[in-house]
Amino acid sequence: MFNWAKSTLAAVAGTQEPEYGPEAIHPVGKNAGDPAYTELAKKDLKWVTLDYTNVETQTFYLFTDSGHVGFLQVIYSNVAGLRVTVQFSCKLFYPNNEKPALWATDPLSNYGFDEEQHSFYADGISLELSEDGNAYTIKAAVNDNSLINVKFTRTAPGFQGGKDGTTNYGTDPKAPWGAMHHHFWPRCSLEGSIITKEGEIDVKGRGMLSHALQGMKPHHAASRWNFANFQSPSYSAILMEFTTPASYASTVVRVAGIATDGKLLIANTEGDVQHTATKQDSDNDWPEPTAATYHWVGKTEDGKDVTADVAGSLGDRLERIDVMAEVPGFIKTIVASAAGTKPYIYQFAPKMTIKIKVGDEVIEEEGTLFTEATFIS
Repeated sequence: MFNWAKSTLAAVAGTQEPEYGPEAIHPVGKNAGDPAYTELAKKDLKWVTLDYTNVETQTFYLFTDSGHVGFLQVIYSNVAGLRVTVQFSCKLFYPNNEKPALWATDPLSNYGFDEEQHSFYADGISLELSEDGNAYTIKAAVNDNSLINVKFTRTAPGFQGGKDGTTNYGTDPKAPWGAMHHHFWPRCSLEGSIITKEGEIDVKGRGMLSHALQGMKPHHAASRWNFANFQSPSYSAILMEFTTPASYASTVVRVAGIATDGKLLIANTEGDVQHTATKQDSDNDWPEPTAATYHWVGKTEDGKDVTADVAGSLGDRLERIDVMAEVPGFIKTIVASAAGTKPYIYQFAPKMTIKIKVGDEVIEEEGTLFTEATFIS
């Protein structure tokens, strides 16, 4: 009874949950009979827009031929089914950090979706999925310092881990009380421009799309995150992992994939991220990574073993984000009462080399790694 009372209070107020144990977490791709991954169809690209506490995002990552790295993001947030806020952000880092990053983030008004929930609209912005389901066009004029007209065209299949890309939380698998879902377009061609007050930036290059749904309070779902998005001329490698809080047995959940033009080399819920060197952040006591390894493993469709590794120094960090200072007020509402919650995101974008082994063949290629290490609680 005491655990029930604590979990009920946690659901309403955001306080720490009791320890439910490993039987209360059902990681993506780990249920009996689950496939390693599922290829995305157009129907999988819908906005879900749950009517209870959740955060849903579409994030479009940019790797331009001119050396800019960044992302465009829509965040759709619902607090307890009582209030919805929608925010659009544009972040763009300049080559070699030659000038401060472009950062523009704005609340959106009069938001809505098309009939199929594939395309998003609000005052001054549209994210439209093409009729064939293979391209997104993003147009935004909500901030004078980032007038956006960008097109992402999928150049390899999209995927989600397991059968449906979803990790469920709760002691009854058929009636989960929370969920986490991710799906990806790992490799896209990118065209268009972002006009800033200083001039126009041609964004021709490569891109990646992540559509994520966090159907519960963020600090209840995960205590830490690692994210790797590697892009090179021939390969795109994605690895996302999070660790649940102790209430769900500190379980590590992963989704990973490697794509080349026209095909997925591998996709599954395996892999590994290790911070091989860290330094203590004196402001918050988090162990900021300074070097890391990212490891992929799987099999091609014709049964060849695949391993891939990206490893080395992360170089100078691009950004350290105090989430409580940056994000819209809804997050503060959700996490304000949670003891020990102090979310920070560390972002890096070093040049690195991927080493891929397919059967007996070894390939090495240099590219850019956009990586985040997030500490929550």
